[in-house]
Amino acid sequence: MSRADATDGVIVVGAGPVGCTAALLLADRGIPVTVLERRTRPHPLPRAVHLDDEVTRTLHRVGVGEAFLANSRPGSGLRLLDAQHRVLGEFRRETQRGVNGFPAANMFHQPDLDALLFDRVAQHPLIDFRLGVEVQAIADVCEPFTATPIVVLARRLEDDTGQTFAGRLVLGCDGANSTVRDLVGATMHDLGFTERWLVVDIRADRGLDTWDGVEQVCDPARAATFMQVSGDRYRWEFQLHDGENEADLTDRLALGRLLEPWTRRRDLDGLDVVRSAVYTFRARLATQVQVGRVFLLGDAAHLTPPFIGQGLGSGLRDADNLAWKIAQVLTGHASPDLLATYETERRPHARALIRKAVLVGWAMTGGQDRAATVRRIALALAVRSPRVRDLIGSTATPRLKSGALQQNRRIARPPRSLRVGGLMPNPFVSIAGGKQIRLDDILQARPVLLTSRLPEPALLNLCHDRHLTPIRVVDSDPQPDGRWVEVQPVHSGLSSALGAIRDDPTLTVVVRPDGVIAGVAARSRLPDLPWGSPRLPTPA
Repeated sequence: MSRADATDGVIVVGAGPVGCTAALLLADRGIPVTVLERRTRPHPLPRAVHLDDEVTRTLHRVGVGEAFLANSRPGSGLRLLDAQHRVLGEFRRETQRGVNGFPAANMFHQPDLDALLFDRVAQHPLIDFRLGVEVQAIADVCEPFTATPIVVLARRLEDDTGQTFAGRLVLGCDGANSTVRDLVGATMHDLGFTERWLVVDIRADRGLDTWDGVEQVCDPARAATFMQVSGDRYRWEFQLHDGENEADLTDRLALGRLLEPWTRRRDLDGLDVVRSAVYTFRARLATQVQVGRVFLLGDAAHLTPPFIGQGLGSGLRDADNLAWKIAQVLTGHASPDLLATYETERRPHARALIRKAVLVGWAMTGGQDRAATVRRIALALAVRSPRVRDLIGSTATPRLKSGALQQNRRIARPPRSLRVGGLMPNPFVSIAGGKQIRLDDILQARPVLLTSRLPEPALLNLCHDRHLTPIRVVDSDPQPDGRWVEVQPVHSGLSSALGAIRDDPTLTVVVRPDGVIAGVAARSRLPDLPWGSPRLPTPA
């Protein structure tokens, strides 16, 4: 099938990081993709500046992980400062690779990431990349999945000519002002947070003498956030009060005064102001993220205040969650019912992160003098607790509670590291021949089964019938075997999940292509696979 005739594939609207990642995750699984983007080149200005280790795994899956790391830097964590910039609390993050195989917090310049993804999309043989194209209508949205292809009507901006594209599904990855969301009649529900902030991005001729993590100034008079992004790039965010005129803060004299606590001077000499603009931070969630055969991802589906750095990360999680399900369905390995679990899994997860961001934002910046006093006392108590420090410093997101997960639990209390709905860690492992690689490089975004016992014929037959890759966790040098893959944990401290499997041969663990633990079976029982596998009829 040629790229231009990919009527049995997927149409992705929007070529930001979320759209490009979704397209690559699908195309790497053999699904033809058409990407439609209004722009003719990546967005030139910085936007997102942080991605955690969980999401970096997704970038690694689409082949840009190492290049992303080369252009980013690990962040040291979070400091909370009072109005005089005295430290109220410090919450460290691991700058070396952790349980997910990457640094916990990665600071980056988004145009660098956009360019990496653009290039990979443009070169992929299964992706038809159409730039300068604006979507205008979507037909047959609510037709049954096996009916005729869904049709997207668009126009080429260069010459205003109409174009028609067809596919099995449409993914709306076109941002906060989503055209796709409007066309399918979905709306955004306000979760009760709206604030105006001045965002300033600067390049410095000489490095600033600042901490290399994120600093949050908990000042009721002027809350602020500062971070070194990467290299000579820095970002500040300043909360604006109701009715305040941002123009009064953006002339060179006023801006110099705002930055003085970090630059140690009142002028902007040696500083290149890349961008200063007012943004409205909102907390919103789409009332539905699936309408018939159309799905909403990223900012089209949810808007998260920036206080926990999960805005773009949530969109990339959308792409990782949905792409494997689409691939399973379009290749006949699962029924279309699997697609409905995108809504049941992603909306609650996104809502939980939005609420956490709102809560953290209020704790850092909300309230006036009385609230600030209460906050200072609470923080002083919190930072004394190692458990609280670790919880605040952690970038781990909530585990999934429902969806394409094992429902009839066959093990009462699985090890904590193997809880259904959580992410399988991504430590380095040894394989046959002694080579050490990340576990994700073994999983290869496939559904897999992990155990430490010699897989019996019934288990191997299950893997064959349900398209699972069997992986055996061993305590000695891995050996080559044509029936399964053997791996040995390298660092026990980062391999608690693999260690639990290795130490209990009766355990069998099913891991989804997005790295989520889908099921755990005990007493050497065969596991349940929480999605069906009927072969679908070929559409007309």
